Amino acid sequence: MEEFITQTPVATIIFLITIITSLFAFSNAEVYGKFMLHPYSVNRGSRIYSLITSGLIHRDWMHLLMNMLSYFFFAFPLERTFASASSWGHIQFGMLYVVSLILSDMGSIIKHKNDFWYNSLGASGAVCAVVFSYILFYPLTKMLILPIPIPIPAVLYGFLFLGYCMYATNHAQDSINHDAHFLGAIAGVLITIILYPSIVGYFISQLMGGF
Repeated sequence: MEEFITQTPVATIIFLITIITSLFAFSNAEVYGKFMLHPYSVNRGSRIYSLITSGLIHRDWMHLLMNMLSYFFFAFPLERTFASASSWGHIQFGMLYVVSLILSDMGSIIKHKNDFWYNSLGASGAVCAVVFSYILFYPLTKMLILPIPIPIPAVLYGFLFLGYCMYATNHAQDSINHDAHFLGAIAGVLITIILYPSIVGYFISQLMGGF
């Protein structure tokens, strides 16, 4: 634990706060209701705080587990990568996460601004940002798409994921906020490029060398 706090303090804090807050909200309906993103209210200048708090709670145990597993495997190595690349790396990682969390909600706010009964929650948008930022640094890392048992390069996973999100946004009949996934992923890429412009050339060179 000491190693995580020393090497990845921001990722550790976000990880612990998200788990603790989510578990607390499971048994506290008042917190659960107040923390959820409510586009109708946000569009009218109310509950702006929910742009952040909605990323600290989850629908159920499985929702929390899936997001935190993805976060664990990508956020901690990403913060270490940021820290090795810049003396401001820890702060930059925190900025990436928070800004992406906010930006990932923009599609929901625009699409559901007049839908009083629509709410959204979960850290998925920010987690997608972390994953896609990681892909820029490590495009050839092998990743799994369940239930397919064959590992594929991270960059291919990224394109497949974005394509699925675009399709699911208009066709999927589920309760998953695919808009947040897509916008979070794009935000993660753009913010990483802004913070580290040289990553574009590095990304391309990795692909050319790997293929």
